[in-house]
Amino acid sequence: MRILSGIQPSGALHLGNYFGMMRPAIELQEKGEAFYFIADYHSMTSLFDADQRRQNSLDVALDFLACGLDPKRAVFFKQSDVPEVCELAWILSTLTPMSLLEKGHSFKDKSAKGVPVNHALFAYPVLMAADILIYDSNIVPVGQDQKQHVEMTRDIAIKFNEQYGQTFVIPEPQIRGEVAKVPGLDGEKMSKSYGNTIEIFGDEKALRKKVMGIKMDSRTPAEPKPDADQNLAIQLLKVIDKPVGQEFEEKLRAGGMGYGDLKKKLFEVYWEHFATARAKRAELAANMDYVNSVLADGAFRARQLARSVLDRARQASGLV
Repeated sequence: MRILSGIQPSGALHLGNYFGMMRPAIELQEKGEAFYFIADYHSMTSLFDADQRRQNSLDVALDFLACGLDPKRAVFFKQSDVPEVCELAWILSTLTPMSLLEKGHSFKDKSAKGVPVNHALFAYPVLMAADILIYDSNIVPVGQDQKQHVEMTRDIAIKFNEQYGQTFVIPEPQIRGEVAKVPGLDGEKMSKSYGNTIEIFGDEKALRKKVMGIKMDSRTPAEPKPDADQNLAIQLLKVIDKPVGQEFEEKLRAGGMGYGDLKKKLFEVYWEHFATARAKRAELAANMDYVNSVLADGAFRARQLARSVLDRARQASGLV
């Protein structure tokens, strides 16, 4: 079983990235042949600072390795170190209907929120399809919001296979339903695009201020909160530590607990959850030669497979 997943270096990684993609991916590296990449091509739809992209890519590598990715078990690399994926994206785009891309949730949501739309953002699902298909991926762990893109990949691959003969493996999405949507500080889905994130790593004081700044209603501590499950701090607590979240949900529901105490608990649980990873990240940051060697080795291994799959697609479609 080959597993494929990627993450954009478009900003500091946050709880939504970790619980929606990173932790499931790290768990899956024990169960199959894992290919995990830093999606720097994809970041070009929204990030236009070259130096920032370089730094973000290194930060993603540090974050992922600190959180438990094992380069002995997973092939870890930068997307742009395997340029074959761009040629495959072009080949796939020739069979991708405009009507399919116009249905893309990511494109429609960002457009509705005023995010400038370029061709790359519109065609994002085709490059994602190439990312998945070029490694003969069987399983793609994604958040609920990305499920549609895997379904589009399946549609594109099936259409190619029907047109040119059996060429691509048809992948399956794998969704962690209980944490498919991690809420941001404003209650919307946590996303760098919306500026509502709680970062995995960063300055303790700044992050504490973010958590303590979560807006609550005006009810007093003594009042019971029958809608405690709708409280944003409770929802985040349940994502990070479900038993603790459930315990504090009942306390909030019964009344007698202030929102300030609830937010302090949220920060405490969140900060402790990543304590080991923070220490590991500091060690890695002091040894960037190792981090760069991991990415170089991963790119070499990924490119070997990508070339063979691309050759297969070129042969099938009559390019050679």
